[in-house]
Parts: sequence; structure tokens; C-alpha cells
Amino acid sequence: MNYSQRVIKQLQERYKDESEFIQAASEILTTIQPALDAHPEYERAGLVERLVEPERIIIFRVPWVDDEGKVQVNRGYRVQFNSALGPYKGGIRLHPSVNLSILKFLGLEQTLKNSLTTLPMGGAKGGSDFDPKGKSDSEVMRFCQSFMAELVRHIGPDTDVPAGDIGTGAREIGYLFGAYKKFTNKWQSVLTGKGLSYGGSLARTEATGFGAVYFLENMLHQKNEDIKGKTIAISGAGNVAQYAVKKAEELGAHVVTVSDSNGYVYDPNGVDFDALVQIKQVERGRIKEYVKDHRDAQYHENERPWGEKCDIAMPCATQNELDLDDARKLVANGAKYVVEGANMPTTTDATEYLQKNGVFFAPGKAANAGGVATSGLEMSQNHEHLSWSFEEVDDKLHDIMNNIYKSAWDAAKQYGHEGDLVFGANIAGFLKVADAMMAQGIC
Repeated sequence: MNYSQRVIKQLQERYKDESEFIQAASEILTTIQPALDAHPEYERAGLVERLVEPERIIIFRVPWVDDEGKVQVNRGYRVQFNSALGPYKGGIRLHPSVNLSILKFLGLEQTLKNSLTTLPMGGAKGGSDFDPKGKSDSEVMRFCQSFMAELVRHIGPDTDVPAGDIGTGAREIGYLFGAYKKFTNKWQSVLTGKGLSYGGSLARTEATGFGAVYFLENMLHQKNEDIKGKTIAISGAGNVAQYAVKKAEELGAHVVTVSDSNGYVYDPNGVDFDALVQIKQVERGRIKEYVKDHRDAQYHENERPWGEKCDIAMPCATQNELDLDDARKLVANGAKYVVEGANMPTTTDATEYLQKNGVFFAPGKAANAGGVATSGLEMSQNHEHLSWSFEEVDDKLHDIMNNIYKSAWDAAKQYGHEGDLVFGANIAGFLKVADAMMAQGIC
């Protein structure tokens, strides 16, 4: 039994109820074994055991009062996973599914993802089982203020800089930032994804979706292909999916699906980006509303879009949304590329099936790093009290995504797995964190 296998076994015994965390850790540790073989000093220093154990976990209650005057209580979390490369950085997820296993998996993924950007950011994740759907603005504000009343003790511009995630958009970030400012009497770069009027960065909203498409372009160019004319199936209808649709269509692709938790829409004429934004951002509605004004579009209740014929699939919704049966459908329908816009949206067996059947696969920690990269750029602008143009930020984002692709490709090739971007992204992200941890001693 090698080093990574021993650590995986320890995790399975210690955290047997944390399936998402075990899944993410196992996928990462299995692929980095060649780097561990090349660096026996890592095992002597217990480096992997330290890497997979969060530096700090904060769990707290979040009491708030609803519009009927009734006291509600949710659970809040912040998992500060690794600060070897810089202040903790990672989103706040507000969704009923939030639990410690999911946040630990996201925090570990975030650590390697932030490493790949080359920006000085550690990894973290946080959130609550609070569901903002169906809540009034006043209820969301009261929840955010209560959440920040505890979180404020544990974050800061040089300690931990949270961002948005599922359920945490511009409204929630605004309320959280307002509460932080009131509690501390300081205007600091302590939350990213802020509004443009108070320190936000142009292109931040678009960054994850745009970045995933820029990463896809690198993959296509590697195969001497072009995105123009390609048919793309996308899941999700939030910011990532919306702006993946926009950028892909700007570049000449034909996006035919989007989805939410209730089902998906297939539009043979190409997804209407403006209609999507109106439904999801303005009306905060469900994706089924799309078919009312698009007579050729079809809505499929309680189904996922992976049975539709496409050249490229981009899962941009949530973890484990693309399973083995979906992978078989994609291969049967001729898909040649899968690009993860969400965090670990493809199950392990589905990933293996896709790769074995010639699908060029991009893991989320590389392909969806554009959001946190632009959050890092927002931090830089705040520290310098500057605001860069959309074009400046977008150019920097494009360069970062190109460099992430090159790092993953080169690392895979160096360690004998040429073309395997899952392997390459894990190795490249891990080595930078490992070097920093070794330099800083046992701490």
C-alpha cells in the first residue's frame, strides 16, 4: 500500500459519513502518487495527512427572525482549509444541502484551484443550510446580518476573504459586506463579488463562465479544432451557466440546453441569453418559464440534459450531477469534450468512463478557476484603491486560464500521463502547495 492509499484509508475510517469529502480527497490523492514517489520527503513530513485536514473549522448557529415574527435557526460554517499560499479564499454557499462533508470537499478543491491561478490565495469554503429561495429581501438581510455577526470574528483582508457561491449572489454579498463594515467600522477587501459601486470588479460576474469557455478553447486548439459551429449542452442556469452560454455563443458555438433543479430546456435555435438573464436574474424564476416565449424550445421535467446530442458538455450546476448513465449517453451521442463549470459535477466512475472512451475531460478545479482568479484580481484592485476596465480584467482572466491549461498539460506530460488534465491539474496544484508547506515547517 503506497502513501496516498494509506492516507485514503485513514480518511475512510475517520470520516466514513463524509462521502463527498472522501470522494474528492480520493480522486486527488490517487493522482498525485507519482509526485509523492518523486518526493519521499513529503511522507517523512506527514505532508498529505496535513493537506487533507483543514487548519480550522468554525461551526455556529445563525438565529434570525422571519417576516411573520418567528425565530428561525440555521447552522453556519467556515472551513479554513489551507493558508500556505496566502489568505484563505473561497465562497459562501447558501443551500439546504450544505453540510460539513460538502464544505470540506469544496475547501480541498479550492486549495488546489487557487494554487493553479498562481495568485497568492489559500483555500476555504463556508456557508449555511439556509435557503434564500422564496425569502423576502428583508429575511435574507436579517439572515446575512446574523451570519456575519459570528463570521466577522474569523475573517479579514489578510486572514480570510469569502466570496459568493450557490445561493450567494449580489444581494447576499451586499448584505454581508454592509454587516461586516458596521461590525468592524472598516471598509476592507474582505468579500469579493461586491457591487461595482462599492469595490466590485468588472467581469467578476462573467468570470467563471467566460473562464470555462477560454479553457475549452485551449482544449479545442490542442486538437486543432475551433469552437465555432460546435453544439454545446450546458447544465445550470446561474451565473456560471449564463455566461458560459454568452461567451460560447459570441465565439460562434451553438448552445442548446440550460437547466435548474426541476428540469432542463432544449432550444434547437440556440439558448437566448437575454431571456435566460431575465428569468433567472430579474424575475428569479424557474427555467421552465423559458418555453413560454420560445415556441420551438422544449422543457423536460425532472431530467438532465445529457441525453441531447452535442459535441461538448459543460456541467455547470452542482456536484455529482453527471453520473455513469449520463456519461454513456454523452459518448453514444458523439460528445468529444466535457468541461466542468461546477465543482466536481461528474462522478468518479463517469469521469473514468468518459476518459476511457476518448472524451477530452477538463476538471472543475482547472476549468472553473476563472471566478476565484477574478476574485483575486478584485482583491488587488481594492488594496490599490483602483478600478480596472472590463477589458483589462478580461485580458488578465484569459491569460490566467491559458496558463492554468498549460500548467495542467505540462504536469501531466512530465509525469507520464500526457493528455490527462485531471491528473495534470491535481499534480500542478498540489506541488505548489506542497512546496510552500515544506518551506513553512510543521505547522
